[in-house]
Amino acid sequence: MATRANRGIRRPRFDDDLSLDPSDLPSEPSPTAQDIRADRDDTRGTTDDGDQPNWSSYPNATRGPTPVPEWVITDANAIDEDRGVLKTGKEADVSLLVRTLDRDDRPTRRQLLAVKQYRSAEHRLFHRDAGYLEGRRVRRSRETRAMATRTEFGRELISGQWAAAEFGVLSRLWSAGVAVPYPVQLIGTELMMEFIGSDDGVAAPRLAQCRPNPDEAGDLYEQIVAVLVGLAAAGLAHGDLSPYNVLVDDGRVVLIDLPQAVDIVGNPQGFEFLHRDCRNIVTWFAGRGVSDADADLLYSRLLAELPAI
Repeated sequence: MATRANRGIRRPRFDDDLSLDPSDLPSEPSPTAQDIRADRDDTRGTTDDGDQPNWSSYPNATRGPTPVPEWVITDANAIDEDRGVLKTGKEADVSLLVRTLDRDDRPTRRQLLAVKQYRSAEHRLFHRDAGYLEGRRVRRSRETRAMATRTEFGRELISGQWAAAEFGVLSRLWSAGVAVPYPVQLIGTELMMEFIGSDDGVAAPRLAQCRPNPDEAGDLYEQIVAVLVGLAAAGLAHGDLSPYNVLVDDGRVVLIDLPQAVDIVGNPQGFEFLHRDCRNIVTWFAGRGVSDADADLLYSRLLAELPAI
């Protein structure tokens, strides 16, 4: 899979973070990726075999940060193929997608993407959202009331906020060189990102599935600390950190599942979320013989990385 070095890109301002401006949200439901593909299919026609392809939705999506990695296929003539669900969760499902660009004048290109689809309002189970959403600024009182009372419109706003928040956090952290998947695109409540795993579509194991020896565990812990330092430098806590939302891709840790990322200062519970993240991850590593794993020491180190306000 693609690797990347730290870049000399301006770190986003502390207040560029997790706020969602409802003026960017239509009063009616946003078109889904499926709607956009269907509209394009009507105008693009069929393949040589007479089949109706699923044209790439990338040209119509909110796109990930620049510089766009070379492996990302941006051509409108690419075709998307759904390869099935990888993971089912309470808030979203993650599936595997293959995006292929086949042109006569160039070699065929193929990329794997993880597609995270947040659940619709009638099925959504955002059972923990109240604490995480504190400090996320919504600028219109109607939307604020709808979210607070959990009307159908409010639930749609919350769903969009989760997707937009994860896309925004991934964009910030990737630009800062933190080990997270590259966010390729966002349409409504569908987020497409870099697939972390093998070229044949096998996802990288979660940290919880790994059985490292003490030396290997020590190396993984150092990587986790570096990732958390990157989050703290952006003013963020993961908010739900555990060995289940860290992938280990051929010895390299990658942080995932970031929709609930917390503005440490802006959220009234931000510092407790940060301390809890430290306790959760340190407990796992201490149980694998990492003598340096200490929750209070890690917490103090991360506090020292917070940006000046």
